Amino acid sequence: MNQEIRGMWHGFIGVAIFSLTLPFTHMAVQELNPLLVGFGRGALAGLVALGLLWYLKAPLPTRAQWGPLVIIAAGVVVGFPVLSSIAMRSVPASHGAIVLGTLPLATALVGALRFGERPSRWFWAAAVAGSALVIGFALHEGGGSFHPADLALFVAVAFAAVGYAEGGRLAQSMGGPQAIAWALLLCLPVLLPLSLWLGWRTGVDVSPRAWFGFLYVSLFSMLIGFFFWYKGLALGGIARVAQIQLLQPFLTLLGAALLIGDRLRLSNLLFAAAVIAVVGLGRQAGVSRSAID
Repeated sequence: MNQEIRGMWHGFIGVAIFSLTLPFTHMAVQELNPLLVGFGRGALAGLVALGLLWYLKAPLPTRAQWGPLVIIAAGVVVGFPVLSSIAMRSVPASHGAIVLGTLPLATALVGALRFGERPSRWFWAAAVAGSALVIGFALHEGGGSFHPADLALFVAVAFAAVGYAEGGRLAQSMGGPQAIAWALLLCLPVLLPLSLWLGWRTGVDVSPRAWFGFLYVSLFSMLIGFFFWYKGLALGGIARVAQIQLLQPFLTLLGAALLIGDRLRLSNLLFAAAVIAVVGLGRQAGVSRSAID
């Protein structure tokens, strides 16, 4: 199995884990304060990351690595979790899943602009076509318009795209587990006291169902999923592996149907089939990659 195919498989496992983030977030924020969920998931994952780094006897990041870690922390430890948690208080997980379908194209753009990846015109055509399908699906489901919470989701996409691309690049020299673990640890001194204060002010006397949702987004969405995702981006390239995430909205739709009872319709499956076909075309297109800085 060559490096690129290994990267695609790692990326797919990461996407499968991330695909349940919105349903479990929706489950948690129906009873817990959205800001507590957004900040608290990073705090809990940060505590686990602290133990992981100690177990691995991981060396301190180099001076050059601290800058990317700050960007990763801002993007995927703070920005995306908080904004998506706020949005999930107002819209169904199935709606949010489709809006996040623009994330692969956004990640590819960041990879191209920041790290010198040069996808071919056919690659961009496939990426834009896939994203257009996803946006068209969102408009179809929304009766021709976006929900106000979509603004939070689109900004969340921007945060996530930057955090994904930066983490995928850093994982080439540091490894995926250490990249996300150090980013979480960087935020822990702020997120932990803030989460404890929010829990005290807003209350945490909620059902086991809400706590289960919180634990999933803390341990899997915030930590374990990134082990696979960042390794996939590092092995297969940011632009190419990011396109696997076009499948995430439809995996999320299935998860939302099973976990929280969102209705899965035939139109969902038809759009899913179209997007999978586009991903297959993009998989065949060329992407040139620059060496590690």
